[in-house]
Amino acid sequence: MAEDTSSGERTESPSAKRREDFRKKGQVAQSREVQTAALFTILLLFWLFYAPIFFSRIEEVIIAVWKNSGSYAITPPSIMQLSYFLAKNLGLLLSPLFLLAMVIGFFSTFLQIGWLFTGQPLTPDLSKLDPIKGMGRFFSKKSLVELIKSLSKVLLIGWVAYQTVRGEFEKALVLGQMELSATLSYLGTTAALVMAKAVAIMIFLAALDFGFVRWEMEEKMKMTKQEQKEEMKETEGDPHIKSKIRAIQQQLARSRMMEAVPEADVVITNPTRIAVAIKYDPSAMEAPEVVAKGQEIVAGKIRELAREHEIPLVENPPVARLLHKKVEIGQAIPEEMFKAVAEILAYVYSLKKTSR
Repeated sequence: MAEDTSSGERTESPSAKRREDFRKKGQVAQSREVQTAALFTILLLFWLFYAPIFFSRIEEVIIAVWKNSGSYAITPPSIMQLSYFLAKNLGLLLSPLFLLAMVIGFFSTFLQIGWLFTGQPLTPDLSKLDPIKGMGRFFSKKSLVELIKSLSKVLLIGWVAYQTVRGEFEKALVLGQMELSATLSYLGTTAALVMAKAVAIMIFLAALDFGFVRWEMEEKMKMTKQEQKEEMKETEGDPHIKSKIRAIQQQLARSRMMEAVPEADVVITNPTRIAVAIKYDPSAMEAPEVVAKGQEIVAGKIRELAREHEIPLVENPPVARLLHKKVEIGQAIPEEMFKAVAEILAYVYSLKKTSR
């Protein structure tokens, strides 16, 4: 709250750079409820196909243990042997489920945030060792929201599971009179029913949580106007520095332009506001070129240099304005102005011949 008060409210949409900065820190919109729902949904679908194999194998294990129970001597070696037998068979039966869970966990995260590898969240932060701040995080708004979400999910799923099992209670009373295979099949069907209802609830909660997490992260990434200005300075440079750089660049360009004035053949003026220096070398140019131009003070400097180097000054306001407006420094004059400029150059050349 103090940050918002001092820097303004976070009302501006996050920039691409801010999103990338958050992503590098590992701060992304990731819903754990989506991972849980995806895990249980796929496992349930897999279980529907795998359950017959699983219970068939479990039945074989139980029968094998039951048949050999009379021959087992209760000694440490025999108990170890039995434990190994049970662990091996159960491990083989459950390994497809564990493998599938790992694959689902990876893809449920990847589809939410894409490929992201960063070690920054693992970097030690001594501030997290502060017990006062730790208690603050424990009783924070985020912790409270997470607690409410977890309790709501547990209570809702627990209630649905209870109602489902309660509806099957009468059938469960006759399990002792059923064959082992029928008992296991019944238990598997009931477990699948409970799981299906729980998964439906998880999917619903995951959709809500995913939307909430995305909204929460978007709000967290929002920027104040001051932060936008600071970021713009970092990415594009300080406007004051940029204006100084432009001024220096213009000064350098103007210096190079002034160096070209003594090589000009004529300077066409407005007469005082505009000055355009023209150069024409028939052996190297297809058309006359503008080597310098300017207004006001710059125009005065061009006229001054022209007088110092005895470059003819020709007063022709319409031609001077057109040349200054349409032709950049170093460019040839346009074809529609050939005649006007040619007449001026012819006049200048005639003056040079007369002076000789």
